[in-house]
Amino acid sequence: MTTIPDAASHTLAELCALVDLPARTVRYYMQLGLVDRPVGETRAARYGARHLEQLLQIRRWSAAGLSLERIRALLQGETPELPARAPVPGTVTVCSHLTVADGVELVIDPGRAGVSSEQLRVFVRAVMAAWDEALRPSGPQAQTPP
Repeated sequence: MTTIPDAASHTLAELCALVDLPARTVRYYMQLGLVDRPVGETRAARYGARHLEQLLQIRRWSAAGLSLERIRALLQGETPELPARAPVPGTVTVCSHLTVADGVELVIDPGRAGVSSEQLRVFVRAVMAAWDEALRPSGPQAQTPP
């Protein structure tokens, strides 16, 4: 693993040697917005530890098979949606079964739905409240005659 010097300042050639990437690739990553612009311009441009960290992270993710689009989303802190995969025979899933009422059941696969445990709890409370509201008598017809 390459160690990153603290207040280091590198030329493009030095940076490329440290991350083992061609200058063309580094410039392309900057053009895409994956790597910050250098301090200064042309031959006076300098690259610091932040540039080195960004390039090393991009290399790790690229080696793991991530696309540049996915890498951009990860660098921006986004969590891109994963395409839903249809279960295939032999797939084991853990689902939550919510019994709303006799004969009314809701099956939730939190993994496929992309919800956390807390989000699931909030959803269950909302479903139960909606069920109660839907069945609550309202209006003039709801009043029983004396």
